[in-house]
Amino acid sequence: MTLSSPDRLRALLKGDQIITMPCCFDPLSAKLIEQEGFPLTFMSGFAASAARLGLPDTGLMSYGEVVDQGRNICNAVDIPVIGDGDTGYGNALNTKRTVKGFAQAGFAAVMIEDQLAPKRCGHTAGKAVVDRDEAFERIRAAVDARNEGHDILILARTDARHDHGLDEAIERAHRFHEIGADILFVEAPRSKDEMLRICEELPGAKMANLIEGGLTPVLSPKELQDLGFKIAAYPITLIAAAMKAMTGVLAELKTGNVATASLMPFGEVKSRIGFDDYFESEKHYDSQKTP
Repeated sequence: MTLSSPDRLRALLKGDQIITMPCCFDPLSAKLIEQEGFPLTFMSGFAASAARLGLPDTGLMSYGEVVDQGRNICNAVDIPVIGDGDTGYGNALNTKRTVKGFAQAGFAAVMIEDQLAPKRCGHTAGKAVVDRDEAFERIRAAVDARNEGHDILILARTDARHDHGLDEAIERAHRFHEIGADILFVEAPRSKDEMLRICEELPGAKMANLIEGGLTPVLSPKELQDLGFKIAAYPITLIAAAMKAMTGVLAELKTGNVATASLMPFGEVKSRIGFDDYFESEKHYDSQKTP
């Protein structure tokens, strides 16, 4: 019997090892993550907004655009995908609809956060959080949607560390767990000591968010596991690598050079995209044609 995507994520969370989770932004990046053997990915709101709209992660992607992007990603891979549900796109009823929509799109989990809308990347200026009651209401609505038959895990995020300090962030996250969240995420701790406090004081599975050049120390997976984290997320690593590679090649093209040494061979490009599998399937159906 094939496990559902949420059940595969539940099985991963029960494992002994930390889950290294590169974050995707489109179906191709998700396929590459899967092809390289990673068991889990996350559709990064930062990276998806950049790739789909060419715009910053400041709440500009609509609910419909996010679900559409996520559905295409989930259809492209077999590994579980976590989706960024932002603030739930409105009140508690909007949040329930968001969770249901993410489950129907094929996500294994949905992240709901306590930022004030329009939200923004957790490592940029200008973010703020709603009051406790509204934050708890969002997570309660998300959990209700899950418990009403929509099989999806709830990843509850708080950005309260930014304006209100780590104590408030930990208290909010603890309440998220009591309400029924499956995974907890305290965004942007500023030191290894703060990361340790998060793991020591909060129950259940915790996620660390590692942005190169961001506010949180980028520790190794081993260090994160020793602290007590279950998931190590890398939200901008792939899109930053892709942007650097593309701008480098474009700079070379300006000089009139064809930078073949910088490129993946065309045969491998075709294979990774799926041409080989397509042609094999095409042969199967061609063989069924009536002579």
